Amino acid sequence: MKGIDKITSRILADAEAECAAVRKESDERCAAIKAEAEKKAQEEYWRLVREGVKDTEQRVQRMDRTARLEARKSVLNMKQEAVSRAFELARDRIAELPERDYVGFLARQAAEAAISGQEEVIFCERDRAAVGAKAVKAANELLAAKGMPAMLTLSDATREMAGGLMLKQGDIEVNCTVDTLLDLSRGELAARVAEVLFEG
Repeated sequence: MKGIDKITSRILADAEAECAAVRKESDERCAAIKAEAEKKAQEEYWRLVREGVKDTEQRVQRMDRTARLEARKSVLNMKQEAVSRAFELARDRIAELPERDYVGFLARQAAEAAISGQEEVIFCERDRAAVGAKAVKAANELLAAKGMPAMLTLSDATREMAGGLMLKQGDIEVNCTVDTLLDLSRGELAARVAEVLFEG
């Protein structure tokens, strides 16, 4: 019996030793797998962090560029509105000139635009009644001084306009309304007006 007990004890001891060796190897492999997984997890974590930081930086840069572009557009719109307002004020100021100055302005426009010196001068209803005859007379004096025919006449017709005049001979009309004159000079003057408004 003792021999069997010895053999059994020995088999049991060998099995336990083998079990312990397998357990040790298994623990070591588990620890290695866990360490490798943790290492990969850390690498993936930092890769995602770097990508997130890069993506955030790019988004911030895009937002910054967009904000700067919007700010520039807003400033440009504001400047364009201010220049437009300056031209509107110029139109209003011309219409509000003292009579003598306004007559001089109208006369110069008529004399400069006259081709034959025999055109009809058309005003808005208000200007025709208030200054039409004086402006035509002054324009004829300017034409005569230049040695041109001075036979402009005051038209019975009137037109809708903010100010200024139109010259008509037959089917040909020359538009010297204040709005047209301002529109024509806008391209040339807009940059100078902006410079005056926004210098400094």
